[in-house]
Amino acid sequence: MSTNPFRQADGPRRIYVLDDDPDICRLVSRTLREFAFEVTECHTAAALRRLLQERVPDLCIVDLGLPDADGMDVVRELQAGHACGVMVLTGRGYLSDRVMGLELGADDYVVKPFEPRELVARVRSILRRHDKGNTASPAHSQVAEFGGWRFLADSNTLTSPGGQEWTLSAGESAMLLHFLQRPNRILDREQLCGDRDLSALDRGVDVRVSRLRRKLESDPQHPTTIRTVYGAGYLLAAEVRWL
Repeated sequence: MSTNPFRQADGPRRIYVLDDDPDICRLVSRTLREFAFEVTECHTAAALRRLLQERVPDLCIVDLGLPDADGMDVVRELQAGHACGVMVLTGRGYLSDRVMGLELGADDYVVKPFEPRELVARVRSILRRHDKGNTASPAHSQVAEFGGWRFLADSNTLTSPGGQEWTLSAGESAMLLHFLQRPNRILDREQLCGDRDLSALDRGVDVRVSRLRRKLESDPQHPTTIRTVYGAGYLLAAEVRWL
Protein backbone atom coordinates (compact mmCIF):
# COMPACT_ATOMS: atom_id res chain seq x y z
CA MET A 1 0.00 0.00 0.00
CA SER A 2 1.05 3.57 -0.46
CA THR A 3 2.27 5.69 2.43
CA ASN A 4 -0.35 8.32 1.64
CA PRO A 5 1.81 11.47 1.35
CA PHE A 6 -1.30 13.63 0.98
CA ARG A 7 -2.98 12.35 4.10
CA GLN A 8 -3.11 14.75 7.05
CA ALA A 9 -3.23 13.78 10.69
CA ASP A 10 -4.94 16.90 11.96
CA GLY A 11 -8.55 18.03 11.86
CA PRO A 12 -11.75 16.00 11.53
CA ARG A 13 -11.79 12.61 9.88
CA ARG A 14 -12.16 12.93 6.11
CA ILE A 15 -14.54 10.67 4.19
CA TYR A 16 -15.21 10.44 0.44
CA VAL A 17 -18.67 9.19 -0.58
CA LEU A 18 -18.92 7.71 -4.08
CA ASP A 19 -22.48 7.10 -5.29
CA ASP A 20 -24.16 8.01 -8.57
CA ASP A 21 -27.43 8.76 -6.74
CA PRO A 22 -27.30 12.40 -5.50
CA ASP A 23 -30.04 11.74 -2.95
CA ILE A 24 -28.08 8.90 -1.34
CA CYS A 25 -24.94 11.03 -1.35
CA ARG A 26 -26.74 13.85 0.42
CA LEU A 27 -28.26 11.51 3.00
CA VAL A 28 -24.95 9.85 3.82
CA SER A 29 -23.09 13.16 3.90
CA ARG A 30 -25.65 14.86 6.11
CA THR A 31 -25.61 11.96 8.56
CA LEU A 32 -21.82 11.91 8.82
CA ARG A 33 -21.47 15.67 9.12
CA GLU A 34 -23.83 15.60 12.09
CA PHE A 35 -21.14 13.54 13.81
CA ALA A 36 -18.29 15.94 12.92
CA PHE A 37 -16.91 14.05 9.91
CA GLU A 38 -15.65 16.00 6.92
CA VAL A 39 -17.35 14.63 3.81
CA THR A 40 -16.77 15.08 0.08
CA GLU A 41 -19.28 13.68 -2.40
CA CYS A 42 -18.53 12.34 -5.88
CA HIS A 43 -20.73 10.58 -8.42
CA THR A 44 -18.22 8.82 -10.69
CA ALA A 45 -15.12 6.70 -10.26
CA ALA A 46 -13.18 9.25 -12.30
CA ALA A 47 -14.12 12.00 -9.83
CA LEU A 48 -12.98 9.85 -6.91
CA ARG A 49 -9.64 9.16 -8.59
CA ARG A 50 -9.07 12.89 -9.04
CA LEU A 51 -9.79 13.48 -5.37
CA LEU A 52 -7.36 10.73 -4.38
CA GLN A 53 -4.58 12.43 -6.35
CA GLU A 54 -5.06 15.54 -4.24
CA ARG A 55 -5.55 13.94 -0.84
CA VAL A 56 -6.18 10.48 0.57
CA PRO A 57 -9.06 10.34 3.09
CA ASP A 58 -9.47 8.24 6.20
CA LEU A 59 -12.33 6.32 4.58
CA CYS A 60 -14.03 5.85 1.20
CA ILE A 61 -17.68 4.77 1.04
CA VAL A 62 -18.27 3.16 -2.36
CA ASP A 63 -21.42 2.19 -4.24
CA LEU A 64 -21.05 -0.74 -6.62
CA GLY A 65 -23.43 0.50 -9.32
CA LEU A 66 -21.40 3.26 -10.99
CA PRO A 67 -21.85 4.82 -14.45
CA ASP A 68 -18.19 4.67 -15.48
CA ALA A 69 -16.66 1.71 -13.62
CA ASP A 70 -17.37 -1.52 -11.79
CA GLY A 71 -17.54 -0.68 -8.09
CA MET A 72 -15.63 -3.87 -7.30
CA ASP A 73 -12.73 -2.59 -9.40
CA VAL A 74 -12.77 0.64 -7.39
CA VAL A 75 -12.64 -1.34 -4.15
CA ARG A 76 -9.69 -3.31 -5.52
CA GLU A 77 -7.86 -0.10 -6.50
CA LEU A 78 -8.40 1.46 -3.10
CA GLN A 79 -7.19 -1.62 -1.27
CA ALA A 80 -4.10 -1.96 -3.42
CA GLY A 81 -3.03 1.66 -3.69
CA HIS A 82 -4.29 3.66 -0.71
CA ALA A 83 -4.06 3.03 3.03
CA CYS A 84 -7.57 4.17 3.82
CA GLY A 85 -10.64 2.37 5.07
CA VAL A 86 -13.18 1.12 2.51
CA MET A 87 -16.89 0.60 3.06
CA VAL A 88 -19.19 -0.75 0.37
CA LEU A 89 -22.67 0.83 0.51
CA THR A 90 -24.88 -0.70 -2.14
CA GLY A 91 -28.30 -2.02 -3.06
CA ARG A 92 -26.74 -5.31 -4.13
CA GLY A 93 -27.44 -7.66 -1.24
CA TYR A 94 -26.47 -10.94 -2.89
CA LEU A 95 -24.20 -13.12 -0.78
CA SER A 96 -21.78 -13.55 -3.71
CA ASP A 97 -21.36 -9.76 -4.00
CA ARG A 98 -20.87 -9.41 -0.26
CA VAL A 99 -18.21 -12.13 -0.19
CA MET A 100 -16.41 -10.69 -3.23
CA GLY A 101 -16.40 -7.17 -1.80
CA LEU A 102 -14.92 -8.31 1.49
CA GLU A 103 -12.38 -10.56 -0.21
CA LEU A 104 -11.23 -7.64 -2.36
CA GLY A 105 -10.39 -5.69 0.77
CA ALA A 106 -13.52 -3.79 1.84
CA ASP A 107 -13.65 -3.32 5.61
CA ASP A 108 -17.45 -3.55 5.68
CA TYR A 109 -20.39 -4.18 3.34
CA VAL A 110 -23.66 -2.35 4.03
CA VAL A 111 -26.84 -2.94 2.02
CA LYS A 112 -29.32 -0.15 1.27
CA PRO A 113 -31.65 0.90 2.77
CA PHE A 114 -29.60 1.56 5.91
CA GLU A 115 -30.15 2.98 9.36
CA PRO A 116 -28.14 6.23 9.65
CA ARG A 117 -26.97 5.64 13.23
CA GLU A 118 -25.82 2.13 12.36
CA LEU A 119 -23.89 3.56 9.42
CA VAL A 120 -22.08 5.96 11.76
CA ALA A 121 -21.27 3.11 14.15
CA ARG A 122 -19.83 1.04 11.32
CA VAL A 123 -17.78 3.98 10.06
CA ARG A 124 -16.31 4.53 13.52
CA SER A 125 -15.53 0.83 13.85
CA ILE A 126 -13.56 0.87 10.58
CA LEU A 127 -11.63 3.98 11.63
CA ARG A 128 -10.75 2.45 15.00
CA ARG A 129 -9.38 -0.68 13.35
CA HIS A 130 -7.29 1.38 10.96
CA ASP A 131 -6.02 3.58 13.78
CA LYS A 132 -4.78 0.51 15.62
CA GLY A 133 -3.00 -0.71 12.52
CA ASN A 134 -1.45 2.67 11.77
CA THR A 135 -0.10 3.08 15.29
CA ALA A 136 1.64 -0.30 15.38
CA SER A 137 5.11 1.20 15.00
CA PRO A 138 4.87 3.86 17.75
CA ALA A 139 3.48 1.22 20.10
CA HIS A 140 6.95 -0.39 20.10
CA SER A 141 8.46 2.89 21.29
CA GLN A 142 8.06 3.39 25.01
CA VAL A 143 8.98 7.09 25.33
CA ALA A 144 7.07 10.03 23.88
CA GLU A 145 8.12 13.70 24.00
CA PHE A 146 5.66 16.54 23.39
CA GLY A 147 5.85 20.23 24.22
CA GLY A 148 8.76 19.69 26.63
CA TRP A 149 6.94 16.86 28.42
CA ARG A 150 8.09 13.23 28.48
CA PHE A 151 5.91 10.16 28.96
CA LEU A 152 7.32 6.69 29.67
CA ALA A 153 4.62 4.22 28.69
CA ASP A 154 6.20 1.18 30.35
CA SER A 155 6.19 2.84 33.80
CA ASN A 156 3.25 5.27 33.40
CA THR A 157 5.63 8.12 34.27
CA LEU A 158 4.95 11.69 33.14
CA THR A 159 7.72 14.28 33.51
CA SER A 160 7.17 18.03 33.13
CA PRO A 161 9.56 20.41 31.31
CA GLY A 162 10.75 21.52 34.75
CA GLY A 163 11.50 17.98 35.90
CA GLN A 164 8.45 17.33 38.10
CA GLU A 165 7.38 13.72 37.88
CA TRP A 166 4.04 11.93 38.29
CA THR A 167 3.08 8.26 38.14
CA LEU A 168 -0.23 8.13 36.27
CA SER A 169 -3.00 5.66 36.94
CA ALA A 170 -3.54 2.92 34.38
CA GLY A 171 -6.65 4.72 33.09
CA GLU A 172 -4.89 8.07 32.77
CA SER A 173 -1.95 6.43 31.02
CA ALA A 174 -4.22 4.63 28.55
CA MET A 175 -6.00 7.87 27.70
CA LEU A 176 -2.77 9.86 27.34
CA LEU A 177 -1.43 7.14 25.06
CA HIS A 178 -4.51 7.49 22.83
CA PHE A 179 -3.81 11.22 22.51
CA LEU A 180 -0.08 10.73 21.87
CA GLN A 181 -0.68 8.14 19.14
CA ARG A 182 -3.02 10.53 17.31
CA PRO A 183 -1.84 14.08 18.02
CA ASN A 184 -3.62 17.08 16.48
CA ARG A 185 -6.61 14.91 15.65
CA ILE A 186 -10.08 15.11 17.18
CA LEU A 187 -10.85 12.01 19.21
CA ASP A 188 -14.46 11.37 20.16
CA ARG A 189 -15.54 9.94 23.49
CA GLU A 190 -15.83 6.43 22.09
CA GLN A 191 -12.22 6.48 20.91
CA LEU A 192 -11.04 7.77 24.28
CA CYS A 193 -12.71 5.06 26.35
CA GLY A 194 -9.71 2.87 25.77
CA ASP A 195 -10.72 0.13 28.19
CA ARG A 196 -13.72 -1.86 29.32
CA ASP A 197 -14.49 0.03 32.51
CA LEU A 198 -15.72 3.09 30.62
CA SER A 199 -18.46 3.65 28.07
CA ALA A 200 -18.78 6.55 25.66
CA LEU A 201 -21.67 7.90 27.76
CA ASP A 202 -19.76 7.65 31.05
CA ARG A 203 -18.56 10.87 32.67
CA GLY A 204 -15.38 8.99 33.53
CA VAL A 205 -13.99 10.06 30.15
CA ASP A 206 -14.28 13.70 31.19
CA VAL A 207 -12.88 12.96 34.64
CA ARG A 208 -9.73 11.43 33.18
CA VAL A 209 -9.32 14.32 30.76
CA SER A 210 -9.67 16.69 33.72
CA ARG A 211 -7.01 14.81 35.69
CA LEU A 212 -4.58 14.95 32.78
CA ARG A 213 -5.24 18.66 32.35
CA ARG A 214 -4.43 19.32 36.01
CA LYS A 215 -0.97 17.94 35.32
CA LEU A 216 -0.35 19.20 31.78
CA GLU A 217 -1.94 22.64 31.81
CA SER A 218 -0.70 25.77 33.54
CA ASP A 219 -4.38 26.84 33.69
CA PRO A 220 -6.68 23.78 33.57
CA GLN A 221 -9.72 26.05 33.21
CA HIS A 222 -8.32 27.39 29.93
CA PRO A 223 -6.48 24.39 28.45
CA THR A 224 -4.13 24.77 25.49
CA THR A 225 -2.67 21.25 25.31
CA ILE A 226 -5.76 19.03 25.58
CA ARG A 227 -8.44 21.09 23.89
CA THR A 228 -12.18 20.59 23.87
CA VAL A 229 -13.77 20.55 20.42
CA TYR A 230 -17.40 21.15 21.26
CA GLY A 231 -19.78 18.58 19.84
CA ALA A 232 -16.89 16.42 18.59
CA GLY A 233 -14.44 15.43 21.33
CA TYR A 234 -10.95 16.32 22.48
CA LEU A 235 -7.65 17.07 20.71
CA LEU A 236 -4.01 16.98 21.84
CA ALA A 237 -2.47 20.15 20.35
CA ALA A 238 1.19 19.15 20.26
CA GLU A 239 3.86 17.64 18.07
CA VAL A 240 4.84 14.20 19.37
CA ARG A 241 8.24 12.53 18.97
CA TRP A 242 8.66 8.84 19.79
CA LEU A 243 12.06 7.73 21.08
